[in-house]
Amino acid sequence: MNGPRRLVVLGVCSSVALYKACEVLRGFQKAGCDVQVVMTPNAAKLVSPRLFSALSGRRAAVDLFDEEEASRIGHIRLAREAELLVVAPATANIIAKFAAGLADDFLSTLHLTVTCPLLIAPAMNEAMYLHPQTQENIRRLKSRGADFVEPESGSLACGDEGWGRLASVEAIVQAGLRRIGAERRLAGKTVLVTAGPTREKLDPARFLSNPSSGRMGYALAAEALRRGARTILISGPAGLLPPPGAEIVRIESAQEMRSEVLARFGEVDAVLMAAAVSDFRFSETRREKARKEELPETVRLVRNPDILSELGRLKTRQVLVGFAAETGNVEDGARRKLREKNCDLVAANDVSQSGIGFESEDNELVLVEPEGDATRTGRASKVELSRLVIDRLEVLIGRRG
Repeated sequence: MNGPRRLVVLGVCSSVALYKACEVLRGFQKAGCDVQVVMTPNAAKLVSPRLFSALSGRRAAVDLFDEEEASRIGHIRLAREAELLVVAPATANIIAKFAAGLADDFLSTLHLTVTCPLLIAPAMNEAMYLHPQTQENIRRLKSRGADFVEPESGSLACGDEGWGRLASVEAIVQAGLRRIGAERRLAGKTVLVTAGPTREKLDPARFLSNPSSGRMGYALAAEALRRGARTILISGPAGLLPPPGAEIVRIESAQEMRSEVLARFGEVDAVLMAAAVSDFRFSETRREKARKEELPETVRLVRNPDILSELGRLKTRQVLVGFAAETGNVEDGARRKLREKNCDLVAANDVSQSGIGFESEDNELVLVEPEGDATRTGRASKVELSRLVIDRLEVLIGRRG
């Protein structure tokens, strides 16, 4: 691995497979990474932290309240320096803690403070691994962006045969290196993302809007940040916390969004128009709330500016990614938008399907480009889908040189 050495934090839990963590540590070191080990208290009862300290050249962290550890490798400082948190082996207990957001030891507290990628390699009895609660915890963590190296089927410590055996050391290390390799590939680039709904006000108490939650746009911004891009997030009203490091610009109306996007368009390398921009606004707005009896039976609407079409006409070197909420033939709708808006990529989804799209953590996209077949992602969390979209964005930016 070229460049400065990168810091991998290796979480070690009290699975019988923890002896393999030594090999995982060595694997990352051979790839040119520094490794800081963080052990759960129960893991430290099975194997002395001194072993991992000797192998890593760094004192293994166990006790959150140890004064020396707090002064040398406190969880906040470690969270800032880490480029990957990999937990191998991961027990059902630590997976449950991570899923619930508990923070009662060094490792679980560190999990709540890191912004780097999280890679989890479970190791446990088959019954524990396949238990519905464990599977739900895994699903929840995946929806938040965690990667998993799934366990293998084979001989378990309890003498049974089944699923739950720790994945191979090579598989764990390679998965971690791939995740680190995805980082910083957009360094030096500027990416603008729009997210959330817009609100078109009739008066201070009434507005026209749509059910967009903003999750897709926020996930895209977070992924662009993880890959090193300067990231500008222009967001309509959304009850979400922006990813740390993003330059957040808050707007309400479609006209406000247009102004903010155009003001920054010349300085960016890519625009991802994930916002659900209202097509119409009221022809007249009132400064004070109107009494119900003062309002007419019908109100007149006027069309909002088509921001994506305008960007398609203005773009020079920029990569333009559009999002399309479709019903019926999703691919045809996506290709029409690709052509009419002069986009480089369109990500479309079927908003008639329940459980995905608006106000959901999951979605299912059809990705189309000017050349080539459509790519259907299948149902996945919006965090997972953001990686696929940013993967394509990297290729498109690379073609521009």
